[in-house]
Amino acid sequence: MANFPVINMEKLNGAERGDAMELIKDACENWGFFELLNHGIPHEVMDNIEKLTKEHYKKVMEQRFKDLVASKGLEGVQAEVTDMDWESTFFLRHLPVSTISQVPDLDDNYREAMRDFAKRLEKLAEELLDLLCQNLGLEKGYLKKAFYGSSAPNFGSKVSNYPPCPKPDLIKGLRAHTDAGGIILLFQDDKVSGLQLLKDGEWVDVPPMRHSIVVNLGDQLEVITNGKYKSVEHRVIAQTDGARMSIASFYNPASDAVIYPAPALVEKAADDEKVYPKFVFDDYMKLYAGLKFQPKEPRFEAMKAAQTA
Repeated sequence: MANFPVINMEKLNGAERGDAMELIKDACENWGFFELLNHGIPHEVMDNIEKLTKEHYKKVMEQRFKDLVASKGLEGVQAEVTDMDWESTFFLRHLPVSTISQVPDLDDNYREAMRDFAKRLEKLAEELLDLLCQNLGLEKGYLKKAFYGSSAPNFGSKVSNYPPCPKPDLIKGLRAHTDAGGIILLFQDDKVSGLQLLKDGEWVDVPPMRHSIVVNLGDQLEVITNGKYKSVEHRVIAQTDGARMSIASFYNPASDAVIYPAPALVEKAADDEKVYPKFVFDDYMKLYAGLKFQPKEPRFEAMKAAQTA
């Protein structure tokens, strides 16, 4: 199997830009995932976020997770657990309005660091969307505009810790799913692995690399590109040793954004290719909420059926 795609963004600024763009194009069309190096977020910013996130887990989240495990009897499970994940999480919203000041138990230092990190990730997400536009032959800004709706995109982060698990064969860190939204930027632990994607029927490890940002495409980009790019099933395998940290930041359409295939890409589609549905993003999210861990195709079919009803 080909190597997991790793893109050095510095190469976009010189003579190797064409090769780097081709790598991004191949990653989007054939993997749905890629890993970025030299993406412009300073290493010291990432190191500080990692340190603060791990400290926050130890101070605030760890005991809560242990209590949850004990209350559900997960230490001694004998059969596969299919209705929950071995992860400790909390959520932060950045756009259209930040909730960072309302999230309990965060110290001021951590709040400020998260605000700064989110601004940098937002800029990177928008830069990436324009690179995708260029590869797709869409005008610059098309994808950002498609995500905007009446105010601003939805942008938020899921902060996760995956503690050591006594039965990783029976309980997943995070069950297999595709992401509902737009473009996802992940800052993951570089020492403890666990993230895998499904490629050609096989689970492939997403390599932990220091100071990298992992990018994956959500269902909405599959719709807008009319299937040229696809969201890909992925999961997290719990580990018996080491706690894995991850911060997944989701740059998604606004709740009232109307999502549909870009007309320029539908015109290029062969006659026998299906055209994806048109829908309001919030309607898709309501459907996704109950079907996250099921295949995406029935979700698209349900949206299509609603469109023609």
